[in-house]
Amino acid sequence: MEMTNLHLPRSQPEAQGIPSTAVIEFLNAVKESNLELHSLMLLRHGQVVAEGWWKPYASDIPHMLFSLSKSFTSTAIGFAASEGKLSLDDTVVSFFPEDAPEVIEPNLSAMRIRHLLMMGTGHDKDTTTKMTQSEDGNWAKVFLHDPVEHVPGTHFVYNSGATYMLSAILQKVTGQTLLEYLQPRLFEPLGIEGATWESCPLGIHVGGWGLNVTTEDIAKFSQLYLQKGVWNGQCLLQESWIEEATSKQIANGDGGESDWAQGYGYQFWRCRHGVYRGDGAFGQFCIVMPEQDAVLAMTSGTNDLQGVLDAVWDHLLPAMEPSPLSSDEDSLTKLSERLQGLAIQLPRLQPDSPLEAAISGKNYKLDDNEQNWKGISITFIDNHAVVVLSKEDNEYRINLGRGEWLEGITGLLQDGDKRVVSSFTWEQEDTLLLTLRFIETPFAMTSRILFDGDKIVMNHKSNVLPDLAEIRGRMTE
Repeated sequence: MEMTNLHLPRSQPEAQGIPSTAVIEFLNAVKESNLELHSLMLLRHGQVVAEGWWKPYASDIPHMLFSLSKSFTSTAIGFAASEGKLSLDDTVVSFFPEDAPEVIEPNLSAMRIRHLLMMGTGHDKDTTTKMTQSEDGNWAKVFLHDPVEHVPGTHFVYNSGATYMLSAILQKVTGQTLLEYLQPRLFEPLGIEGATWESCPLGIHVGGWGLNVTTEDIAKFSQLYLQKGVWNGQCLLQESWIEEATSKQIANGDGGESDWAQGYGYQFWRCRHGVYRGDGAFGQFCIVMPEQDAVLAMTSGTNDLQGVLDAVWDHLLPAMEPSPLSSDEDSLTKLSERLQGLAIQLPRLQPDSPLEAAISGKNYKLDDNEQNWKGISITFIDNHAVVVLSKEDNEYRINLGRGEWLEGITGLLQDGDKRVVSSFTWEQEDTLLLTLRFIETPFAMTSRILFDGDKIVMNHKSNVLPDLAEIRGRMTE
């Protein structure tokens, strides 16, 4: 497959043996099931046959991958093994003599790099929370001191701490972070630009999450695996590594109807139908369908990951024919219009309220709350509003469009500024609805504010996280 201008080649579904109607049916199923997708890119025979972004998400905006990052970390280990920098049979503890316990128990002693890759470290539960809460920021030390209850390789526990250890080992043996190491080996050849990765307090990339790239970057990565490591006629990654990484290395359940119980490879999940995937929380997917010579990349903001996969198995997978189909201009036009028109519904109820003049610019002191928000003010200016939310040590200003998205930057979601699009509408004369979408992430937040004299009651809902507790406040003079 030849690439031009760093972009994948484009084609029409029928030319690659997929009816446009099947993609329309997939989009219908996603909509009917209220699955919040943010983007998709479907490839067949190396050609992009359908792609779309639900506005305000867009093709050039990177998206948080969460655990889909793990598959990239595994790939870095594949490169390092092929270069002789490490072996999958190296013991984990051998890389960290200064952080190991004084007495090394037999199970820890037996833990090897391959056990980190297959999530068979022998731990009884995920080590990540303990690691991230360590006071000195030495995550590897916490991992090595955590009890290893099972013989490594015999017991599957999904453990982001294991992936972090892969990143830490890679940095030990190469002197480079994951991103630095992958840059010339993976990202540059695939034309992946502007990737970022979160680090631990010691400057090691976290590995198990924290990578941010675009949907097309995910699609390229998936396509490289489908092509057994070959890109533009050049072998980047050994075929034997890809076979091993995407095969079942450990049992993770009894099969059945769940795509989380079909076996696990090296930071890749086995699926039904001979498919494998990398995935991340809230629906970040790279799905590789070897028998169909197809891949599907998606980003989302949903908790129903199985629902998304079921829609793929029900509508896309069975529709793929071995040879090209006769063109269907009518369906192709419908599909094109549908993909162009994808959008997350923007709440538009009442455009304004007579209350605006009375509350504009007024400060409200908030009762104690889990978020440590101290106060809020809302100022209405023509077609937008400015919300100022204060904490003890910081103030966050967000511009919201009146019934339309306004884009800005905020550190409200987490450390570091993130792109946000925001909008407001009035649900009733006394109830204001604010919508914030953090468009580089799966997260969106809806705040409903009831104004009652000089009092307010705020309720916050997330698309994927638990609702926040109600917050009350009062106008200050």
